[in-house]
Amino acid sequence: MTSSVIYLGDLRTEATHMASKNTFITDAPLDNQGKGEAFSPTDTVATALASCLLTLMGIKAQDLGVDLKGTSAAVTKVMASNPRRIAEIHVEVSFSKSFDPKTQTLLERAALTCPVAYSLHPDLNQNISFNWPS
Repeated sequence: MTSSVIYLGDLRTEATHMASKNTFITDAPLDNQGKGEAFSPTDTVATALASCLLTLMGIKAQDLGVDLKGTSAAVTKVMASNPRRIAEIHVEVSFSKSFDPKTQTLLERAALTCPVAYSLHPDLNQNISFNWPS
C-alpha cells in the first residue's frame, strides 16, 4: 500500500505515506465550501506536477554532475466548471544558476518526461516554462 487517507470531518483529510509515515492535511478550497487552510486535493495534483519535474531534473543533474540546489517552481492551478476539474496547470521553473546550452536542454527534456505529466488527462493544459538566469 502506498498511502492511507482518513476523513477528519469538516472537509479535511489526513494522508499518511506508509513507508515513511509522513503525513499531510488537505482542506476543501474556499471556492468549494472549504476553509482553505491547507492544500486542496487539486492543489496537491498541481504541486505534484512541479515536484515531479524538479525530481526528474535532479536525477539528470546527478547524472551530469551538476547541482540544481535552489531551483524552484511556481505553480498556478486554474479550475474549470461543468464538471469541476483542473483545466490548466502553469509551472514556472526558475533556476538559481546557468549551465551551458546543451546541459540546459538536457535538463528541460528530462523534466518533460515526468510520469505525473504523462498521467494527467490530455485535455488538461500543462504550461511549463523554464527561466534561466542571464
